[in-house]
Amino acid sequence: MLTKRLLYSIFGIFSVFLLVAQSTQKPVLHGKHWMAITGKPLGATAGAMVFNQGGNAVDASCAMLGATSTMWDVLSWGGETQALIYNPNTGKVIGINALGVAPSGATAEFYKEKGYDYPPRFGPLAAVTPGTPGGLMTMLAEYGTMSLEEVLAPAMEMAQGYPMEGQTASRIEGSKDEIKKWPPSEKVFLTNKGKEWEGPEAGEIFVQSDLYNTLSKLVEAERNALKAGKNRKEAIYAAYDRFYKGDIADDFVKGVQDLGGLITKKDLEDWKVYIEEPLKTNYKGIDVYKLTSWVQSPVMLQSLNMVEQLDVKSMGYNSVNYIHALYQIMNLTFADRDFYYGDPYFPPEEPIKGLMSKEYAKARLEEINWEENDAEVRPGDPYPFQDGKNPYLKYIEDWTKEMNGKTGFVPDMQSPESEFPTGTEIYNGTTSIQAADEEGWVVSITPSGGWVPAAIAGNTGIGLSQRAQSFVLNESENPYNVIEPGKRPRATLTPTLALKDGKPFLSFAVQGGDSQDQNLLQFFLNMVEFDMNVQEAAEAANINSFQMRGSFGQHEIEPGKLLIREDTPDYVRKKLREMGYTLQIRERTSGPINAIFFDWENGSMWGGSSNFGEDYGIGW
Repeated sequence: MLTKRLLYSIFGIFSVFLLVAQSTQKPVLHGKHWMAITGKPLGATAGAMVFNQGGNAVDASCAMLGATSTMWDVLSWGGETQALIYNPNTGKVIGINALGVAPSGATAEFYKEKGYDYPPRFGPLAAVTPGTPGGLMTMLAEYGTMSLEEVLAPAMEMAQGYPMEGQTASRIEGSKDEIKKWPPSEKVFLTNKGKEWEGPEAGEIFVQSDLYNTLSKLVEAERNALKAGKNRKEAIYAAYDRFYKGDIADDFVKGVQDLGGLITKKDLEDWKVYIEEPLKTNYKGIDVYKLTSWVQSPVMLQSLNMVEQLDVKSMGYNSVNYIHALYQIMNLTFADRDFYYGDPYFPPEEPIKGLMSKEYAKARLEEINWEENDAEVRPGDPYPFQDGKNPYLKYIEDWTKEMNGKTGFVPDMQSPESEFPTGTEIYNGTTSIQAADEEGWVVSITPSGGWVPAAIAGNTGIGLSQRAQSFVLNESENPYNVIEPGKRPRATLTPTLALKDGKPFLSFAVQGGDSQDQNLLQFFLNMVEFDMNVQEAAEAANINSFQMRGSFGQHEIEPGKLLIREDTPDYVRKKLREMGYTLQIRERTSGPINAIFFDWENGSMWGGSSNFGEDYGIGW
């Protein structure tokens, strides 16, 4: 196991804190033929099972997606799926947009009339249409090799009963008061109702008969299509149609509306998965790919465009200079996120060309105060960098006024998924799926939505997404992300692929709401600038800013709040406080990162699996 030594160096008035000497808590994973990593051991095992049956990385990732959705690994079948896929046959990276949309009647006026400042955090009025089933079936049909029945086999077996993990059991028990508001959820989750601990216990066999029946209907539709002479791809899409247009859709809509939700059959019929060209930037010869403005992904690319202009390596890993630089850069890019990002399929058109401009990055970098934190960072104006005129400058001028009243406590990692009563230092939220095979297919997925406490739709076993809460109701806050029927909310979910010399270099993703691209930025720099291996980079100390407007709940903001790891030296802490930071200190701060590094020199893959919780990887 590689180790790092503690190094110190002086740059001007700042003391520099470099790497702390220690071995990683988890070993590097090594594989020659394939690699499967996700948020739960059983989920990774599902991927390994499919690989051993001859499937490719897309097949395996779909099996892991189905398994983790069944395990409520901070998502469920009613949630959303975002993916990047490297196709070795074309040498291209493909984006998968399987985020649900706001349903009929979900207007800003509707929520305002009910007294909401934002759509609610939980329940049927927080729901967008399900995206994960369509995303899984589209990826499998277009890029996989196996049948839906084969890749769903692990999930279906688990739906018939699997041993519950401690994290999920604690989350259910801690959310039981919310769960009791929805009878279908109470029926599924509270398996020990009437006892002191009413949810499943760790190790208890957790059965989901309704979900099993729903998945069985998908497999039945595929079988019938194959018997009728359809090919593999057509048969998978027959199952897709049964979910979004057939009897499953009927049952789902009835279940939602019985709970008071808005989703209609037409909402499901009209929704579709988009296969997209992702965004990319080049950082010192490495092409980094992200999804576009319907998620927060471009903030990492904008940040890299700014970081590239600094000599961060000479600053030293987690020095005062380095921490301050990253914090200020992230504040600038997240301010842009909070104002300019939204669904690109709806007007107004996001100024993505200007946002991604390296000249714009240089202009934004000049705004940084290198002596102290700037608590009043505003969005920039990218329009001149794409030969346009900004129609919303009036809102930017009042940006800091808009912040008034939005400050307040934000949970660790700024994600509602992180709140569960275990008392541990494990940060939860979403999951991540990484898969790669010897043929060259690489898949990075950050699925989420429908987390506990989820409102389950009738007898379908499907938990509803809560992603509508990421919309805003007022144009002045973000004119590109105001809720309206058929529109996707600007989500936080953000898989990543990086290519070097035209070949896969890194595949990586992380849980954690608004912290995701913060941690992924630092993971990438840990490897590229500070020569860490993939596991060291996954476990290394990161910082997090809370100065952006949160994407959940009341969209709180906490200017100057800075998360650091507990082994940060006192002199670094002292200087940061002098610069206007309020410190939050935790045992672990890397975020639950999972990743694959491609070692072309030796013809192997190196896997990194988070040491935060139950993330697990298997390689061969």
